[in-house]
Amino acid sequence: MSRESAPAQVVTLGCRMNLAESESIRALLETDGGHTVVVNSCAVTAQAVSQSRRAVRRLRRDHPEARLIVTGCAATIDASGFAAMDEVDGVIPNSAKLDPARWQVPAPPPRAPSAHHTRAFVPVQNGCDHACTFCVIPQGRGASRSAPVADVLRTVESHLALGVHEVVLSGIDLTSWGADLPDAPRLGELVAAILRAFPELPRLRLSSVDGVEIDETLLALLCENPRVMPHVHLSLQSGADMVLKRMKRRHTRAQALDLVATLHARRPEIAIGADLIAGFPTEDDAHHADTLSIVREARIVHGHVFPYSPRPGTPAARMPQVDPALVRERAAHLREAVAQERARWLASLVGIPAQVLAERDGSGHGPHFAPYRLPPGTAPGTLVTLTPTGIEEGMLA
Repeated sequence: MSRESAPAQVVTLGCRMNLAESESIRALLETDGGHTVVVNSCAVTAQAVSQSRRAVRRLRRDHPEARLIVTGCAATIDASGFAAMDEVDGVIPNSAKLDPARWQVPAPPPRAPSAHHTRAFVPVQNGCDHACTFCVIPQGRGASRSAPVADVLRTVESHLALGVHEVVLSGIDLTSWGADLPDAPRLGELVAAILRAFPELPRLRLSSVDGVEIDETLLALLCENPRVMPHVHLSLQSGADMVLKRMKRRHTRAQALDLVATLHARRPEIAIGADLIAGFPTEDDAHHADTLSIVREARIVHGHVFPYSPRPGTPAARMPQVDPALVRERAAHLREAVAQERARWLASLVGIPAQVLAERDGSGHGPHFAPYRLPPGTAPGTLVTLTPTGIEEGMLA
């Protein structure tokens, strides 16, 4: 492949919003000829910032002659720090990362940025108006902004024109969608509008949601509409009420468990995921035990476990810290608890037919986001019905 036709190298860290934005950046740089390489950074933890810096150094080694640009939350929060790196040629904040002028390229023709993927990530919301004591993301993303319904429908339509079979609605605080729009619609209204407008769309999935913001329309669609995937990933963070209070989360343990019980009762096949933080400041053994137990009680089978790390400028960074070695130990306990729930869940799916969306690496995902091994020759992006007979290396096969 010649340099003139080489695709842009974009390394993505962090959330689904970054994934979607990276695809848009690739589209902007499609005619760049490989002269620009990009790190779309993450700042959710200190480890994510370190990984972003390592990605910068690795890209520079691999592409010594390229223009190296850093964007994303870490680069927005610490622009001067990234700009001072010898490897970096420029820093673009989140607010300008999709502006062609900042990349010194002409505006591309309209296209669906999901052409490289088997599912389409559609950003419908950005920023966050909440003030969780551990989180720096509002500093990197700003206040909550919602995409109007008409804009979302146009984006979904462009993806469907490429033959995409699954759309994933994403956002920094997805369930706050609509609060800044006229008449303050709720996310359920947007999901219903998409389903009405595109009856040919077989699968609609949500990224991480805040349980206390799930409106009645959205709850009904999650529980009753077969085109809305039975997979809910909760921004849970802890199973201990005192820790949740110190985090300034807006739900209690009981509210989280009540929501999960409702979801399981109304749609038994639903799979529950959760973000969990291990070793939050002041967390003691009893608090940790509460989080371990909520993994079992809520049957969390998709777990994102984050060892707490203090983020500069956040209230939690000024609280009494848990010893880092204990934080790592508790994170390992949580990962093991999720692994046990996941193993039981996968075993329960053996022998049950499921419609699987084929990925490009020989794997696929069912409606509940369980991983499947595909038969050889399965075309990426297609939907196939599989009946697993066992489990191999953590995948249904």
